[in-house]
Amino acid sequence: MPTLRDIMTPGLVTVDPQATLKEVATLMLEQDIGAVLVMDGEHPSGIITDRDIVVRAVAYGHDYGTAVTDYTTGSVFTMEADTDVQQAAREMADRQLRRLPVTEGGRVVGMVSLGDLAVRTGGSADETALQGVSQPSADPQ
Repeated sequence: MPTLRDIMTPGLVTVDPQATLKEVATLMLEQDIGAVLVMDGEHPSGIITDRDIVVRAVAYGHDYGTAVTDYTTGSVFTMEADTDVQQAAREMADRQLRRLPVTEGGRVVGMVSLGDLAVRTGGSADETALQGVSQPSADPQ
């Protein structure tokens, strides 16, 4: 059975909490990614997605020089690299996560997305996660 280590994208793009919305958006453009992990030292303090930037900042006309922490989703849920892919898919579904930071010994080493589940597992795990993520949230943002 594959583990998160087998399907994760290694080499995360991260920023510190003082990064601005413009800096993060530029990183997303340059790296062709949709999410950036905000790190407080070695620990993730938040995650920000391209959707967060649009819905939480641009839509309200906020200044692009604002610190990214004003728009991140805090309490980042992570799973260890040796976690079974099916278990991770269930957690992603239950928590309605589209992206899951992967850790090894408590240190962030990669990211798994719904796309990774679909492409790298032959579709076996993505159906579980997609069904959960697609459900309306009890607490919409």
